[in-house]
Amino acid sequence: MSFDFFSYDFFLFVLIGFCAQIVDGALGMAFGVLSTTSLLAIGMPPATASAMTHVAEMFTTAASGASHAYHRNVNWHFVARLAPAGIAGGIIGAYVLTQIDGKAIEPFVSAYLVAVGLYILFKALRPLWPRDVRDWIIPYVGFCGGLLDAAGGGGWGPIVTTSLVGRGHDPKKVIGSTNLTEFLVTVSISVTFVLTLGWSELHAAIGLIIGGVLAAPIGAYVVKRVPVRPLMVAVALIIIATSAIRIF
Repeated sequence: MSFDFFSYDFFLFVLIGFCAQIVDGALGMAFGVLSTTSLLAIGMPPATASAMTHVAEMFTTAASGASHAYHRNVNWHFVARLAPAGIAGGIIGAYVLTQIDGKAIEPFVSAYLVAVGLYILFKALRPLWPRDVRDWIIPYVGFCGGLLDAAGGGGWGPIVTTSLVGRGHDPKKVIGSTNLTEFLVTVSISVTFVLTLGWSELHAAIGLIIGGVLAAPIGAYVVKRVPVRPLMVAVALIIIATSAIRIF
């Protein structure tokens, strides 16, 4: 697929990046899933769609993470625990994807995400919020999130955000921290893809980057002002909807 800048296709990529980042910035997930799904829907090959989504995410996650830090949505303890494990998982996942078909594991990942989404929805509707929260699981969640994000074309936000929110952590801090950490993980994934697959279709990534960067401050502003319980419901519904679609 090829096109000229400022053409209909280019502005379509800008729109895809903008809408995906609004959702990702506000809910802490779904830029990769929404971008990859949209690119596939307009005819882009799966490998190119996945690679370009991750390249774009280097810029959108940097903008989104900086915005969340500015709005004080970041728990730096989460970042310190998530980042090393997430980077390791991302590198391994990206390399594995170049050797086997990552689509084979998508139904299992999506089924897991539907279950987690239902769990979060249940906890959002409960009258009491858990108070005793332990964080020993954070590095393991980070490793799995990075691994599956690279191997499946998306999933860092749904896996990491849902797991930490489901264990009772403050959704606003989780969303801000996972967005900031995702930048480091995405850089490692993108570098691995470029080294193993080469570079192509840069124009698609530029469109996603422009749209995503423009939307990043809006998402961070929204998450700071949305009440906790409606935010959890929204997180659960976006996980269930996107994951169920991928299963079918």
